[in-house]
Amino acid sequence: QVQVVESGGGLVQAGQSLRLSCAASGSIFTINVMAWYRQAPGKQRELVALITGGTTNYADSVKGRFTISRDNTKNAAYLQMNSLKPEDTAVYYCYATIKTNPRSSSFTYWGQGTQVTVSS
Repeated sequence: QVQVVESGGGLVQAGQSLRLSCAASGSIFTINVMAWYRQAPGKQRELVALITGGTTNYADSVKGRFTISRDNTKNAAYLQMNSLKPEDTAVYYCYATIKTNPRSSSFTYWGQGTQVTVSS
């Protein structure tokens, strides 16, 4: 069994910062992709940032403000969010593609989400 758990959400004022954490646990052989998605009320879930190997990608709306990183020794990923705006308010989900053994395919796992609210 594999679990992905996020933490670090909360309520902040515009211009402030938050750091989200994502930890994967269980029967893990290797993690390929780790990413953060978000979903605001009434909107579709969207990709915020992704990291695989040494490559990162960001949504245009967060470039220059958010930074994704990972610690492979801890099966963890982080999202440092600076200069937060009210439009960043959403539930943030961690996403990971994980192989549980050398011969298995990679499967996708999602966390339960953590709420980020930015007040103006």
